[in-house]
Amino acid sequence: MCRWLAYTGNPVHLETVLFHARHSLIDQSLHSTKGATTTNGDGFGMGWFQDPHDIPYRYRSVHPAWNDRNLRELARAVRAPMFIAHIRAATDTPVQETNCHPFRHRRWIFAHNGLIRSYPLMRRDLLVAIDPDRFNALEGSTDSETMFYLAMTFGLEIDPVTALERMAGFVEATAKKHGVEPALNMTVCACDGEQIVAARYSSERNSRTLYHTTAFRHLRELYPDDPRIIAAGDDAYLLVSEPLGDAPDVWAEVPESTAIVVRGPDVEYRPFVPVAP
Repeated sequence: MCRWLAYTGNPVHLETVLFHARHSLIDQSLHSTKGATTTNGDGFGMGWFQDPHDIPYRYRSVHPAWNDRNLRELARAVRAPMFIAHIRAATDTPVQETNCHPFRHRRWIFAHNGLIRSYPLMRRDLLVAIDPDRFNALEGSTDSETMFYLAMTFGLEIDPVTALERMAGFVEATAKKHGVEPALNMTVCACDGEQIVAARYSSERNSRTLYHTTAFRHLRELYPDDPRIIAAGDDAYLLVSEPLGDAPDVWAEVPESTAIVVRGPDVEYRPFVPVAP
């Protein structure tokens, strides 16, 4: 389907995780080992924060990530303390820039891997539930962007985890009306410059893969002379669709039906339970 990663920690050059890791996100765009598709070549996007209180920057392209020369230059130039990057494998919607992740609204950016099954069948019902004041901000045609604006409608800016749970519950309830079960499969991530909020959930309890770093200290022990790892700091944290390397002590799988909230050095794991409308 897709692959994504999210980083928070000391400012690092984006190329550190996008290009330099052994199984970097760019490598995954051609050689994914844990995704539904091996190749994820239907566009690329990244969003990053220079100031946690400002609107994030964003770059999106329909080029395959491995063949985007501007991406390589940008990743070499930009240093950021928080960012999301995403490679896309399109399902039911066109390959166009407005369908590339991450999606952005004010200070929030959002990325998704997975799908709403039979999305065209229930698309209208989902769209009309979006807050009218936000509806005109929709640019593309993906289920992912619809999920983002539903979460915004349900309070993402106030209580992010509850908003994502309400979004998931609304999607499942709408799908049930249309006779679509199971309805939802997702790993999602939202950032506002101060926190990363993510969830792994699926209606059938068989979600797309998601991993997190156990501690950057382990990476420093493995690569003591790598200045890029040292620069990230001990409190750095990575969420990834699949590990960027094969060191077993560095990566742990996020359990099914789990939400994660990362604020600086504080990481909270909690059950993710959809809330029916």
